Amino acid sequence: MLRRLCAYERTLPGRFPDCRKATMTRRSSSSQAPRRPTGWRRLVARLPVHLFHVGLGPALGKRLLLLHHTGRVSGRRRQVVLEVVAHDSRHGTWTVASGFGPKADWYRNLRQHPRTVIQFGNRRYAVTARFLSPDQSADAMARYESRHPWLAQILGAVTPLPTNGNEESFREAARSLPFVRLEVREGHHPR
Repeated sequence: MLRRLCAYERTLPGRFPDCRKATMTRRSSSSQAPRRPTGWRRLVARLPVHLFHVGLGPALGKRLLLLHHTGRVSGRRRQVVLEVVAHDSRHGTWTVASGFGPKADWYRNLRQHPRTVIQFGNRRYAVTARFLSPDQSADAMARYESRHPWLAQILGAVTPLPTNGNEESFREAARSLPFVRLEVREGHHPR
């Protein structure tokens, strides 16, 4: 029952005070990434992929991109929608983070096949994945937190990241998340 109430606590902060202590204890004792969604939650999580397929990528704004990746074992083409942590249109880069840690399939697939394609809005770009160091990841997270403080608070509430709301705690939490910079390959223009 406490677990169910704590799930509501994440969406309605302050309503269930006993959950704060249980959540903080769980977070501090566990550094593992959140579990992947299953069942109806997986269907909801995959909905943005389908929106990109029917041409509604631009409706998702500049906060999401569709990453095409190749399965490292199967060789099959896969797709996932990721939140853009940072975008530099002048240099043609997008920075994304793996909220499920280094074991996320898309992240492991990019490690194997770093040259891929993304869709941002209604345009496709040929990109190469560059994997950021923990310090570079911390810098990216600090910039994200300063631009989107309320989203960073939500991120801290729904993941096991040990954050207390200040910049340094977000920097420290980001050191445990793998960040990837997707860079437009030279000579490849939007398709």
